[in-house]
Amino acid sequence: MATGGYRLTAALAFVLVAGTTAAGWHGSHPPGHTASRSARPPHTARATGRAAATKAPSPSPGTNGGTGTASGTAGTRSPALSTQARGSCPAAASACVDLSDHLTWLQSGRRVTYGPVPMEPGPPGSRHATPRGIFHVQWKAGANYISTEFDEPMPYAVFFAPGGIAFHGGSLTSPSHGCVHLTIGSAHYYHDTLPIGAEVAVF
Repeated sequence: MATGGYRLTAALAFVLVAGTTAAGWHGSHPPGHTASRSARPPHTARATGRAAATKAPSPSPGTNGGTGTASGTAGTRSPALSTQARGSCPAAASACVDLSDHLTWLQSGRRVTYGPVPMEPGPPGSRHATPRGIFHVQWKAGANYISTEFDEPMPYAVFFAPGGIAFHGGSLTSPSHGCVHLTIGSAHYYHDTLPIGAEVAVF
């Protein structure tokens, strides 16, 4: 009797499995659920690719074609300073401005004490070109100084040449009116470090 019951149970189980398989039941989806064969997240590959690209590390900052022009941001290493630029700034100068490479630095003797850092001068060949020569710091303004001629902010201005030419915080992508634009951080440092009378060489 037990054997007959077992055979009946086994037969019923076989019929049930065979029937559901023939009807197309795959996994946990009921028969007729078409998503069971084609379900996949839409645009998975593209979304993953975008996420990977977003998280990819940025190229390390450095120099641009060996010219010493900075491509990095605050906290990165200084741009390269050429031997020619170092030799063009007299040892007596406390601040050096290289108009060709758009770099400036502070020094003591010939030892660089700050920088070089990127800067933006006035456009060469125009009436707003930054003057070349040897100058001396005349006076310094604070963080909130406004130009009396152009009515524009000149934070941490350090005036060193006739005509109101100064180091000060400003754009590194737009030419100045003859001044030497620095980042706010560099302008603040120049303001606090350069004393009245310090020699500035612009070449």
